[in-house]
Formats: sequence, structure tokens, C-alpha cells
Amino acid sequence: MRGERVGPLHGVPLTIKSCIDAAGWPTPAGSLLRKDYVPRVDAPLVARLRAAGAIILGNTNTPEYLMAYETDNSLSGKTRNPWNVERSAGGSSGGEAAAIAAGCSAGGVGSDGGGSIRVPAHFCGICGLKPTPGRIPATGHFPGGGGAFGWIGVVGPMARTVADLRALFEVTAGPDEGDALSAPVSVRAVKTEDVGKLRIGVLDSDALGKETPETTATVERAARLLSEQGFVVETKRLNGLDRTIELWWYFFGPVIANIIRESFVGQAEIMSPMLREYVRLATAEMELTCDGFLKACGERDRLRAEFLRQMEEVTVLLSPVSAGPAFAHGEGNWRSGAKENYRETMRHSQWLNVAGFPGVAVPLGRSREGLPIGVQVIGRPYEDELVLAVAETIERRRGPWQAPPLNGIAGAYYGPC
Repeated sequence: MRGERVGPLHGVPLTIKSCIDAAGWPTPAGSLLRKDYVPRVDAPLVARLRAAGAIILGNTNTPEYLMAYETDNSLSGKTRNPWNVERSAGGSSGGEAAAIAAGCSAGGVGSDGGGSIRVPAHFCGICGLKPTPGRIPATGHFPGGGGAFGWIGVVGPMARTVADLRALFEVTAGPDEGDALSAPVSVRAVKTEDVGKLRIGVLDSDALGKETPETTATVERAARLLSEQGFVVETKRLNGLDRTIELWWYFFGPVIANIIRESFVGQAEIMSPMLREYVRLATAEMELTCDGFLKACGERDRLRAEFLRQMEEVTVLLSPVSAGPAFAHGEGNWRSGAKENYRETMRHSQWLNVAGFPGVAVPLGRSREGLPIGVQVIGRPYEDELVLAVAETIERRRGPWQAPPLNGIAGAYYGPC
């Protein structure tokens, strides 16, 4: 009204995952150990959102130290899924996904070390982008992503539509000296004619395990929608996924668990039960050595190069986000034999964090219980804009986004979202 220049997010209410620094706010990452931590300055991505005109409403709940696919901790308790309050909102960006799905905010930022943006988005029926490492700076995120962990953990936007993801991505993307993987890659516009020339692969691998029939049907529907739009769609097998998933657990399990255990020396009694069990299981698996760590880093680079060779012609993949929809509170666990064993059911998302590939979760189907089911669109490094364009094509063919039921109890639904 005053004629002043405003930013592209002027007046847009957003939330931030509570492991990302926002000046003046407690940023505990779900931990009693960090309950008194209040950053003095914004993380670069938060500063960029504010500069673009966004109104940051608050930050959102996480599991302790972000180490679970269910958001529950001893500091602020459990986050419920807006589609069914008896179900998990996912993790570790579960608070962010629930807030956006329920209409508490228009969008926000989460982080992803093995599906932590994409799985909650899938569980709560919204969209989420795990970008290529370095596209959005992770400076100001806890735990830090220095060294070999920089390509595993990333920060990225979450919102109800792909267009909103793109708007948040364009504002937050760009290099920052605090992130060693920052890349001076400009945000690119994707031409419609370039998207239409893509060959799309429906990912097929015995290493990923089995998913629910409704999950399979959702991926098949995405493939059909793209085929109807003129895309060449075919089955695509990737060799090496089995070892890649093992490598992901090596870094995310034993390596990180040993670091966390050291941070709680003398204060282990305040560790949440969920984190305590993860640390106990992961540290018992193997003895870490410097030689083993260096070999794992080298093997990761070799496998990444192999995936890029296999994706020279089929450059975008479709897959599930996880093996099924949101599970009931307490069913998820790292334990072998658990009803919802994370190392079995979350493989579709985990391998991307070792390869450093971008992936978008977009809601498309429903389970027999009426819960959202997303499809995952996967691309090659630094082709985030292309992945968003394909995801938006699926979304456009699907129809308008649907909100969760007001009573928090999803009814049986057998058709598409």
C-alpha cells in the first residue's frame, strides 16, 4: 500500500524445523540436552526467507537428535498425524509436515538424512523436496553436516503443492561459506519442451523390498499419468542399491550413533527412550576403524558414479517413498523384527542420501484406511528443477490438493487422492 518493494514471500506464514537456527527461539532438536540452546542469529536459509518477506511463525517438533521416523521426544512429546491422530506424522520432520498439512502454516523447511523430509510429507499428504547437497545451505542446522556427512544430510522445503516447494527453493537456494558443499549453481527455469523429452524409469530393485498393494498402485498411477502426457515410461533397474543401503546404515547407524553417545557422556539418563535404543542397537553392530570409514567413503563415491552411468538416458525415476502409509504410534523401530522396522520399510528413501540425488514426495493415492500415499520423483544431482517439473506434472494431472479430515480420523477410501 505504501508502494514499497516487497519480496516474493511477502506475508507468507512459514514454520521451521526446530533443529535449524532461528534467532531468539529455543532450537532443541527434540533433546533435553539442548533445551536451553537459543541461537543469536538466523541460519542463512531462515534469513533468506525473512528477507523475502516471509513471516516465521515458530519452529516444529522433531524426534531427539532427528534419529527416528516418528516424531516423539522427552522434551515436547508426540506429534500426531492430521489424517488420523492415532498414526505417526513421520520423522524426523514430522512436526513440520503435520503443521503444514493441518493448515498451521503455508509451508516451511525440514531436513533429510534418510527420508526425513519425504517420509513425513508422504505420511501427512503434502509435498517435500530433498535437494542435491549444497543447493540450499545447511549452515545453522543441528547436527552439523561437516565432512563426509555433508552429502547425507540436507535441508529442504515442505509445502502443500509443488509450486510452493519451488517458490521456497528459489528463495533459499544459493551458496554459503558455512556449508562446505555449497555450489554456485543458479536456479534454472525448466522449459516445457525439455520436460516432455524425458525418459522416465519406474525403479525396480530386489534390494528395496516389498510395499503395500496400494503403494504399488500409486506408483503405477504416476507412471500412467506421465505416459498419458507423452513421456516415455519404462521399467528401470539400478544395480548396486543393495550395497548402497548397507552403506547408508553404516554412516547413519554405527558412525553417527557413536558420535551421539559421546555427546551424552555423563548425562545418558536424560536421553529419550527412542534415542537410547537407537544408540544401543547401532553401536553394538561393529567396531569402527579409520580404515573402514575411509573405505566406506570411497565406495560411496564409486557407487554414485555407477548410478550416474546407469541414468544417462533414463534421467528421472519413480518409486515409493516408503513401503506403506503412516504407521500407528509406537510401531516404528530400528529393531530387527519390529512391526515397522525402519531398515526394511524406508529403503526407498534412504539410498538417495548416500548417492546425493534430489527427490520429491508428492501425494497421489490413499491406503485402505484412507491415509495418504505419496510417490517419489528422483533425479540426478543438480537437476532439482527438473525433478520439481516432473512432480508438478503428476500433481497437475492428479487434481487439487486435499486437506485432512477435520476430525483427524480418515475414513476408508479406495480411489486416488
